[in-house]
Amino acid sequence: MRLLSLTALGLVLATAAGAAELNPRQAHSLDLGPVRGSAYYTVEKDGLRVVATLAPTESNTATPLRVVTTLASEQVVSFSVPGTQDGAAASVAFARRGDRIEVASTGY
Repeated sequence: MRLLSLTALGLVLATAAGAAELNPRQAHSLDLGPVRGSAYYTVEKDGLRVVATLAPTESNTATPLRVVTTLASEQVVSFSVPGTQDGAAASVAFARRGDRIEVASTGY
């Protein structure tokens, strides 16, 4: 099952319109439609530490959500926002490829 998930995610990363390589400590904007934010990564002894901060675009009072994960070689983490009845879901994935992080988004 894990191999199937990684294969599917690999296809998303390869075909996503918003695919890019991140640089350490450099912010990258995230736009998941109703949720926006930024992400960056740092190089740590345990792996590459990805920090993403997200907040709803429609609310001025909502508390932002911060997600922190450390990726070992070839690991992937993704975030998604469900689609509405009329729209598609949006997602962003961070994949560690050797000593670099690739980010790819789909949807909005």
